[in-house]
Amino acid sequence: MTDLVDTTTDTAAVAPSADAVDRRYLDRDLPVDERVATLLDQMTLEEKAGLCFQTMITMGEDGSLAEADPVFGLPSNVEYVEGRLMNHFNILQAAPTPAAMAEWHNRIQELAANTRLGIPVTISTDPRHSYSDNPLAGMLTGAFSTWPETLGLAATRDEELVEQFGDIARQEYTAVGIRVSLHPQVDLATEPRWSRQLATFGEDPALTSRLGAAYVRGFQGAEFGEDSVSTMTKHFPGGGPQLDGEDPHFAYGREQVYPGGAFETHLKPFEAAFEAGTRQIMPYYGMPVGTEHEEVGFGFNKSVITGLLRERYGFDGIVCTDWGLITDGEIFGQPFPARAWGVEHLSPRERMVKVIEAGADQFGGEANPELLVDLVRTGEVSEERLDASARRILREKFVLGLFDDRRYVDVERATRVVGAPEFVAAGEQAQRRSITVLTNTARADGEATLPLARGVRVYVEGVDAAVAAEYGTLVETPAEADVAILRIQAPFEQRATMFENFFHAGSLDFPEEFVAHVREVAAAVPTVVDVFLDRPAILTPFADDVTALVANYGANPHAVLDVLFGEATPQGRLPFDLPRSMAAVEANRSDVPFDTEDPLFRFGHGLDLG
Repeated sequence: MTDLVDTTTDTAAVAPSADAVDRRYLDRDLPVDERVATLLDQMTLEEKAGLCFQTMITMGEDGSLAEADPVFGLPSNVEYVEGRLMNHFNILQAAPTPAAMAEWHNRIQELAANTRLGIPVTISTDPRHSYSDNPLAGMLTGAFSTWPETLGLAATRDEELVEQFGDIARQEYTAVGIRVSLHPQVDLATEPRWSRQLATFGEDPALTSRLGAAYVRGFQGAEFGEDSVSTMTKHFPGGGPQLDGEDPHFAYGREQVYPGGAFETHLKPFEAAFEAGTRQIMPYYGMPVGTEHEEVGFGFNKSVITGLLRERYGFDGIVCTDWGLITDGEIFGQPFPARAWGVEHLSPRERMVKVIEAGADQFGGEANPELLVDLVRTGEVSEERLDASARRILREKFVLGLFDDRRYVDVERATRVVGAPEFVAAGEQAQRRSITVLTNTARADGEATLPLARGVRVYVEGVDAAVAAEYGTLVETPAEADVAILRIQAPFEQRATMFENFFHAGSLDFPEEFVAHVREVAAAVPTVVDVFLDRPAILTPFADDVTALVANYGANPHAVLDVLFGEATPQGRLPFDLPRSMAAVEANRSDVPFDTEDPLFRFGHGLDLG
């Protein structure tokens, strides 16, 4: 996120009169390329530059246009559209209702329609169909159907399910006007400590390739067009091999390293996404160390964006940088410098030139088109180069139907489609299917611990008491119980700032006092532990003490308890290895899949119940 200042361009002083506009680009019977050319030929430099910026935006609680947001340093909706001539925005918050989001979408489209050329707005979003709540990675679900995280989809191994999810998400997105998904994330989770792997398909290149392609097909449909959501596949050329697992949102995580020489392995899922027709690509923040490529962040990296992406793979879609490469900012009142790794010494002006020279089309998380205008006017960037990006961006708007019938959405239909009962049911079923049973030892009577019997006396931690009471008789201590159920989360280290703690990083070891507590409960009563695996937790210290271990990747308490009590059948298989120790993690080569020595549970492990 950037700390924005008022840099309004006085477009009225430079723009030709709206009366002089040749409106043939609104004729949907003309070929798209002709419509693009007709429009582009009439655009001012300011209007072209406005296309090249995509940043966060907020909406009014009632669906009204938003005023400036001091918390995130965002200008008003009107300032973005009329002042800066921008028309690509990542909607930041969960909508209070589908109707409110649809109303807001239509109002901002009306605002854009009243600009000189009436270029429509394209709304994008981070994932918003699971339990994540991270301002720069995933949004709360709100009214949308709720599914397991991407790791959970991977745990099902089911290509058809992933495509079904994409199709349902597409319908819900388009109902409220969202036309670009800032996902899928097809990075390989080869560094067990990396904080971003929850949104990946795990560690295996083949599984990620297969499911990533299904994800793209689901969102974009059989044929890309007016009913599609354009997928921005990320983070090219693979964001998994982070030094010590630290994330490049932060300076201490800027280096991507390849001690196993496996750079090419991380390209495999992108090759599958290209074959599936993904329309857009986002490079990551990280800078490659010890490769043939320049040691600068991938968004600045010409040999990666132009050499690999454009030339080797022939990709001619839109390339949008990850958020905030140019401008320093603040988040929650704390400094958040630009992720200009390897080019920190360059000025914002010089950074922008380098991104353009690298081959990107849009600046993610930035809102300073006046700087790009000035770069063209001084000759540092040619208008011909700007036109090449503008042409790609405009084409996408035309193909999505945004200049035609799809500019506005039906508010009543949004209410019917978003969170439709059949969509909610499908998400709930996927949550149950994704749960992975790791161990299920025998009780004293020789029967397996799971499934549990309804009505048993149960002691719970981390489970809503009202929900647990639907399945058994709640007791207050382990000594009173027939079984204990503990829901826990994979460990992470607390970091200095609020924003850092949205990204769970650091050691995968549980604190000693936590391990002692789990063992104490397990010594008193047969104990089932359900762990939320947003990273591969080290379960070794208590795996043999508890009677059953299960893993989830985003599942509500009913979904988990339905599995534990035999009301639903889990089918999940681990999407990565679970390491035995931190020593094994530290010895792991961060770019090589399945390089952790002697894991406690291997990729693909999972037990059946029943």
